[in-house]
Amino acid sequence: MDEVRITHDVLDVNDAFNRATVASTGATSIFVGTTRDNFDGKKVLKLEYEAYEAMAVKELKSLCQEVRGKWPVTNIIIEHRLGEVKVTEASVVIAISSPHRRESLQAVDFCIDRLKEKVPIWKKEKYEDGGEAWKENKECCWSTSQKQK
Repeated sequence: MDEVRITHDVLDVNDAFNRATVASTGATSIFVGTTRDNFDGKKVLKLEYEAYEAMAVKELKSLCQEVRGKWPVTNIIIEHRLGEVKVTEASVVIAISSPHRRESLQAVDFCIDRLKEKVPIWKKEKYEDGGEAWKENKECCWSTSQKQK
């Protein structure tokens, strides 16, 4: 089973775990990306996410198929939040189950890296001093920092 979701709702890590885990699996690995309170010496108050939602869902579904082509996983849950995400709140949850731990661990690691590389979701940091900045994922395939390598 593959489930992908782009939402403005608060993400529920336990719910993602419960949907990924079934009786035949011996491992469920989870990645939870959260908003941190600092970046380059600036105090971060929150992040704001935007997406090209239809394309993001399509890319997430494609990512599930890519994971399945590399590892024998059972269930894949990928959820990404849009809108305002305050410090310590989850912006992305990935839960992948498999019969054995190695596959689920490797799949989750691959999945978050690939999500940042290919899925059209953008974030803006909002700072305590009133400033804000759109952040570019260095992994992103359309990143200017990628093109300089």
